[in-house]
Amino acid sequence: MATARNAVDKRRTILDAAVRVFARQGFHHCRVSDIADEAGVAYGLVYHYFSSKDEVLDTLFLERWNVLLDVIREVDAADTPAREKLDRIAGFIVDSYRHDPELMKVIIVEVTRAANSFGRTHLPKIREAFSSIADIVAAAQARGEFRDDVRPQFAALAFYGAVEQVLTGWIFAVLPEDYDEAREFIVLAVCEGLDRRA
Repeated sequence: MATARNAVDKRRTILDAAVRVFARQGFHHCRVSDIADEAGVAYGLVYHYFSSKDEVLDTLFLERWNVLLDVIREVDAADTPAREKLDRIAGFIVDSYRHDPELMKVIIVEVTRAANSFGRTHLPKIREAFSSIADIVAAAQARGEFRDDVRPQFAALAFYGAVEQVLTGWIFAVLPEDYDEAREFIVLAVCEGLDRRA
């Protein structure tokens, strides 16, 4: 039992170290030995748990993205207005950044925006999130909560794009890190738009 726990702990130590290295140096500018050094483990131990640094990044992305998909499913199952659902999803992503900015930086910079490499590899998973958000919008349109002249898929991309762009603004320090305001403004801008009310 202790051996199994030690293996889990070592694997987690390596993943946590990889987050710091990827965030600091960038995925393409680091080596497996950098991860091992950061984790304080032997170089060969990284290869005991992962076949390559690509698998390390895959694991980090899938762990976090699957949690996001679970949250979206849980939020969608609730009997609440669509705007509240979008607020909870935006809040989860914003809070993920608040609690682990380095991991979110790695996911955004190295995966979801890496259209020619990891982003393409994980496109089905990324699309699954967009599709689930689009379903929330479509259901709200059918109930008359949202206007029906905007395609749900476009609304979903605009919503997630707004969230991701705000996180990018924090990553590159071009936007003040006001988490509650950001969450509120994202939902306000997407749900109500910028047109002045009559």
